[in-house]
Amino acid sequence: MRVVVTGTPGTGKTTATTLIDTDLDVIHLNHVIRDEDGLYSEVDEERDSLVADLDAVREWLGDRDDVLVDSHLAHHLTADKVIVLRCHPDQLEQRLLERGETAQKARENAESEALDVILSEAVNEHGLEAVYEIDTTDRTPEAVAAAIEAAIVGDRAPSAGEVSFIDYL
Repeated sequence: MRVVVTGTPGTGKTTATTLIDTDLDVIHLNHVIRDEDGLYSEVDEERDSLVADLDAVREWLGDRDDVLVDSHLAHHLTADKVIVLRCHPDQLEQRLLERGETAQKARENAESEALDVILSEAVNEHGLEAVYEIDTTDRTPEAVAAAIEAAIVGDRAPSAGEVSFIDYL
């Protein structure tokens, strides 16, 4: 089984996936892209970020099964289950500012979250039956990890479109 955990930067993906109890090999894809040669195509100086080469990432992952991949790009990969973490844009923006992101980058990500960008892409690429939406706004990292575990083992039904942050706009 291949599970991906995705969401706008700041929703808690890496924190939660570090805490989950699973037999799946957990891959923090953003770290791999940064550390492995050939997995990014360029450096976006304006955003101070790497532009991932998704074809190279797919090749690097190959046919690996029994993995959980964590990244804001993970929904672009082949997966059996797609877990989309969500967070209210006000809190998301604050989290990003606290970790040192620029005000512009924090605002862009908050707006993206309000517009359901990653959720929409995940549903479009994988279908409603494979997407599990989890709101992290008022949950501890441990509670988010438990919700991810429940989705992995089938104790949680697929869900998408249950969380709305349109009030932010």
